[in-house]
Amino acid sequence: MAQAFRADHLGSFLRPPEVLKLREQPGFDTEQLHKLEDDYIVRVLRKQRELGFHIFTDGEVRRATFMSDFNDSVEGVGTEEGAQRQWKAVGDKKGKPMDVHGLVVDKVRAKRRMTAHEVTFLKKHSPGAIKMTLPTPNQFPAIMFKKGVSTKAYPTYSEFLWDIVPIFNAEIKALVNDGIPYIQIDAPRYSYYIDPKWREFIRLEMGVDPDQALDEAIRVDNATLQGAHKDGVTLAIHLCRGNNRSQWYAQGGYDAIAEKLFGALNVDKYLLEYDDERSGNFDPLRFLPRGKKVVLGLVSSKLARMEDPKDLIKRIEEASKYVPLEDLSLSPQCGFASTMVGNMLTEEEQWAKLKLVADTARKVWGTTE
Repeated sequence: MAQAFRADHLGSFLRPPEVLKLREQPGFDTEQLHKLEDDYIVRVLRKQRELGFHIFTDGEVRRATFMSDFNDSVEGVGTEEGAQRQWKAVGDKKGKPMDVHGLVVDKVRAKRRMTAHEVTFLKKHSPGAIKMTLPTPNQFPAIMFKKGVSTKAYPTYSEFLWDIVPIFNAEIKALVNDGIPYIQIDAPRYSYYIDPKWREFIRLEMGVDPDQALDEAIRVDNATLQGAHKDGVTLAIHLCRGNNRSQWYAQGGYDAIAEKLFGALNVDKYLLEYDDERSGNFDPLRFLPRGKKVVLGLVSSKLARMEDPKDLIKRIEEASKYVPLEDLSLSPQCGFASTMVGNMLTEEEQWAKLKLVADTARKVWGTTE
């Protein structure tokens, strides 16, 4: 059975200025970087405990992005520039194009495990249960596959996608064997199936019917988690609509995917973005099977403005009309640093947001556990 963790978080925290500054220097000293990262992770773990959390991460501090452990651990990914992605700031109608780097140029092969170095340090220093985060394989075809470049190795998106599933499956099984009790896969690409412009992208650029692509995405995630289910281990999936530098790229409620996603995806817990009107209402939660858990991402990791605790409690009560209160938890809607540079908040504002999560959880459930 999945542990509740009434106060939860998405795993990534803002990096300290000294780490960012060192990484900007050409040919920086890696030993110095690792020392800075180690010291900061210890501080991040201590802060999570101080705020009352019972689940701990290293803040993804060692990663360039939430998915860079994959790029760093495989062969076959080049540094070529891919297609631009259009991001939007909250309240900003104008899109901001950003380049995506790293294309598949050859058959992908694992050189090493993705997270072993992170796990080793966490097991030594974490004051409690560890959460490890990984991207879903579904994250990569839309951003790493380019016709004329990647097709030399993989004729289709789908062939590339299924070729990397065993790499992720092996990593997740290794985490289970490491004794990690909470494994979260981050899956922003499901937002493609709820936003009309991205459904059109799937149809035109990927040459696939969006509904068929959704079915395949669910099969991929189930295959990724196959053999990893074990008593005492929580397998979770996080859905969002983009988070880079407090920006977003998709919008729409979960209505278009909820019945399939909640009914067919073999996870214990769903971490769902619900911080503003772009995420829709709680009505799609009616499709959630009894016994599965939902973490309500009601607190924004994009904006410094603090939410009203009374509003948070009211929204939790609204969600409990669809999902029993004992199956709900609270978190920010996403991480604070999906990429190295992080969102447009200060570290103090980040911790204030997490304190709000913990304090509200205690008011609603009487505990953060």
